[in-house]
Amino acid sequence: MRTLSIVLFIFFVSIAMSAQDITGQWNGVLKVQGMQLRVVFNVTKSGAFYTSTMDSPDQGAAGIPVTQTTFVNSTIKFEVTNARIQYNGALKNDEIVGTFKQGGQEFPMNLSRKTIEKEVIKRPQEPTKPYSYYSEDVTFPNAKANISLAGTLTLPKKEGNYPVVILISGSGAQNRDSELLGHKPFLVISDYLTKNGIAVLRYDDRGFGQSTGDFKTATSADFATDVESAVTYLKTRKEINLKKIGLMGHSEGGIIAPMVSAKSKDISFIVLLAGTGIQGDKLLLLQQELIARANGASEAEIKTTFQNNSKLFEMVVKSTDLQKLKTELTTKINELIKNDNSTEIPNGMTKEQYIALQVNQITNPWMQYFLKYNPQPTLEKVKCPVLAVNGEKDLQVPPKQNLTAIKNALIKGGNKNVTTIEFPNLNHLFQESTTGSPSEYATIEQTFSPVALNEITKWIQKQTE
Repeated sequence: MRTLSIVLFIFFVSIAMSAQDITGQWNGVLKVQGMQLRVVFNVTKSGAFYTSTMDSPDQGAAGIPVTQTTFVNSTIKFEVTNARIQYNGALKNDEIVGTFKQGGQEFPMNLSRKTIEKEVIKRPQEPTKPYSYYSEDVTFPNAKANISLAGTLTLPKKEGNYPVVILISGSGAQNRDSELLGHKPFLVISDYLTKNGIAVLRYDDRGFGQSTGDFKTATSADFATDVESAVTYLKTRKEINLKKIGLMGHSEGGIIAPMVSAKSKDISFIVLLAGTGIQGDKLLLLQQELIARANGASEAEIKTTFQNNSKLFEMVVKSTDLQKLKTELTTKINELIKNDNSTEIPNGMTKEQYIALQVNQITNPWMQYFLKYNPQPTLEKVKCPVLAVNGEKDLQVPPKQNLTAIKNALIKGGNKNVTTIEFPNLNHLFQESTTGSPSEYATIEQTFSPVALNEITKWIQKQTE
């Protein structure tokens, strides 16, 4: 009788499982560091087997093949091998409660048959249409790179002749608004400047948004040619005062602006927003140390990371042979992992794959250039007026070291018009912050400090009187 009960139980469970239908569309919103990305899985069934595709509407991607779809005992699993994506969830009524995994990181994400809308994030400074000024979407070529850049030119009025600022984004592919973690700082800056009589050109980075080209293989020097192309374009516009063309670069953009102005007489002033004044390898080591400490890492952990990365960065800086560098880095990282039991290799990745990933990241063209680049010799050649500003709580480009280095290099080169400002309580994005940690960026409603906006605008107006 006991055996019969077990058999009947299994039989009833099997009926219940077979009644569960997971075919159709499942919708979710992935929340990562303040960003929200809609994710859609489309499930079909043929016989006993399931197949799926994945859509990422906010990234313009649809029909991505899901390598494997399994559904057993109310548990569903999607795998996209090439992208190292895995989703595991449990079916509960009309909802799948689960976790999205990619690259060793995990994020909770539930799926529903109903369309899920992204949460509305409060960004009170973000302007809305219709604007009180003229805005025009434009495209212009970079003939040297054989690419086309797409952006937006804003003018106080459609007719007139205005000073202009070209906005230059920081590291990582960004659109013309420099959109990051739910914030659009370049849109806010552009809006403020234009309302105060200054035209602004901002554009999508090459290979991103509506701009063509390859972002992955480009270095800061390549991005400088994009800025030069923007200057060339503005010189064709009758609304622009050709004697009052300025550059404003944030973070890496603060490296690029001096590159352009150092060799161009067309640039009448530059503004460096958290621009760097020390060599890239030294900056990254300092940045890693400060952020780790703010995130609660122990001093022993910070010291170990500093020592390890110092060795790796030094290898890159001294290298002249890429293949030899990759081989040496592979050996060194393998040695560091062997001697450090605390190293965690992401799930689903072998040690060899993990090491190869680290080597590729540190030897990509942009990183090699950045680690080796010392901005001081270029700054010494900049003769136009310069405003360099930082936030007191900037952990990515620490103000004391960088503002001092920038000012000293400019003065050494004979520049007579140099202004530096360290704004109290502001972080790397120029938000009023508590700790300055990047983990705060998305949670702060403010996009860009009004105090900093006002000071920067007054300085530009003085240079363009």
